Amino acid sequence: MSDFNKDDYLNDMEDAESLKNDPASAGSAPADDAKAADSDSAKPADASAQAATDADTADNADKPADAGSDASDTDELTPLGKAKKEAADYLEALQRERAEFINYRNRTAKEKDVFRQHGIIDVLTALLPALDDIDRIREHSEMDDSFKAVATKIDKAFEKFGVEKFGVKGEDFDPTKHDAILHRPDPTADKETVDAVVEAGYRIGDRVIRAARVVVVSPQN
Repeated sequence: MSDFNKDDYLNDMEDAESLKNDPASAGSAPADDAKAADSDSAKPADASAQAATDADTADNADKPADAGSDASDTDELTPLGKAKKEAADYLEALQRERAEFINYRNRTAKEKDVFRQHGIIDVLTALLPALDDIDRIREHSEMDDSFKAVATKIDKAFEKFGVEKFGVKGEDFDPTKHDAILHRPDPTADKETVDAVVEAGYRIGDRVIRAARVVVVSPQN
């Protein structure tokens, strides 16, 4: 009991009483240290999350536009906008079909003209011997009125289908439409001319069906 100090005992009691009345002060330092530790540990996680978000944003920026964007745009149109778009689509389809029809019509018209011309050529070729005989009769003998009328009708019928008869004595010789079966020198001639028509030539437009068979006179030198 000789070691007991009354003053030290009183001081200890006062310190215990102060701790009892203010317990927060006793644990404040450890709590603050824990809070700082938690804050420091949270920072790396937040940085990682931000980096991941930035990467996703960059990936989305590089991606092409979604194929369904047109559909979404159409869905976002007002009823009037949808009606106008449908009308424009129908008009474009109609114009395309009209252009195809015009091309088809022009192509079939050309084919029709070609087939028609081929038919006329076939008939004309088959009748050439008879036409040549009519020309010989006209040139070398008298034709009665009835035969002359028939020959005139045949000529007019071919003219109706665009057949042109050519080959006349005295015209200039043209190798593209004349077939010279004989060349006869003539001292009075200054150029090659048709002296006689043996068989008349026939053509349709610029196409020669048969060249005129003629006798040609040419300069003697």
